Amino acid sequence: MTNAAEPRQATAYWTVSPEKGELRAEELPPPKKDEAVVRALYSGISKGTEMVVHRGAVPDRVAERMCAPRQEGDFPGPVKFGYLSVGVVEEGPKDWVGQRVFCLNPHQDRYVVPVDQLTRIPDGVPSRRAVLTGTVETAVNALWEAGPRLGDRIAVVGAGLVGGMVATLLRTFPLARLQLVDLNKERQQFAKQLDVDFATPDHAEADCDIVFHCSASQEGLARSLQLVGDEGEVIEMSWYADRNVTLPLGEDFHARRLSITASQVGVVAKARRHRRTTSDRLDLAVSLLEDPVFDAFLTGSSPFGELPETVQKLADGSLQALCHVIEYPEPETPESSESAR
Repeated sequence: MTNAAEPRQATAYWTVSPEKGELRAEELPPPKKDEAVVRALYSGISKGTEMVVHRGAVPDRVAERMCAPRQEGDFPGPVKFGYLSVGVVEEGPKDWVGQRVFCLNPHQDRYVVPVDQLTRIPDGVPSRRAVLTGTVETAVNALWEAGPRLGDRIAVVGAGLVGGMVATLLRTFPLARLQLVDLNKERQQFAKQLDVDFATPDHAEADCDIVFHCSASQEGLARSLQLVGDEGEVIEMSWYADRNVTLPLGEDFHARRLSITASQVGVVAKARRHRRTTSDRLDLAVSLLEDPVFDAFLTGSSPFGELPETVQKLADGSLQALCHVIEYPEPETPESSESAR
């Protein structure tokens, strides 16, 4: 544990300009009452959103709305961004010290945070898997938004991190049909790990009650409008950032009286907003991670010191991942310092 009299040092990842990130050292402030010092164990890279930030592609019009909860700086940069951090409380209120926690914090090895922004990780959830809490929360919010019903026919278009999460949660619902739809036939093995039926867009079954669109492509959204049944609803979970999207709204959308509803995790879904808080939603999300099926989403790892290079590899496609895990070094102890000499 850090001596309270000594300045606390930390290192954080910053996007300093489009396509460029770096690790920066900073001094942590002493924790106030009801604040904690958290030492990071793991963080996850939310590939879709974080690649938008890496490219400097956040539209000015929504830049304020799209800020992460504990972001520092402004888009396009320099900005400290990220929201999938797992750590252990080193210092703070007595009932928090030693607790494993999830926090919507950027990639940083140590940070000071109010304890009301921490989510305790249940004993049955491994720390590494807990980095998925924020993505499960996104999927939970979408299900609250859509309200699936007994016997529904549902398609999830886009078998990436978010789409896979939605399908994983839905697989336990009493549905008549659930398909995970993706152009990439190699995702069939991923769907098999999740115990969910897979289909390519051309072979997906239509007349769905609800379609969740998660592919972040205009082709995927257009196909979603074809797959949903008359007067049905497409839940749009993709963020297109600064890209323009063209849709054939003169076809299925207009003739069959369809609806497209945006789902975004920044606020609790309207259907539950008066009875659930964001803390309630996070507590639910982390509890769901006791299911080991979620390990299928953890597709690689890298040390914290290589984070700038790792982000660039994810951006240029040389590194493929659903959720890439960043591993933080163990704190140096007197014993390890001696043995290193």
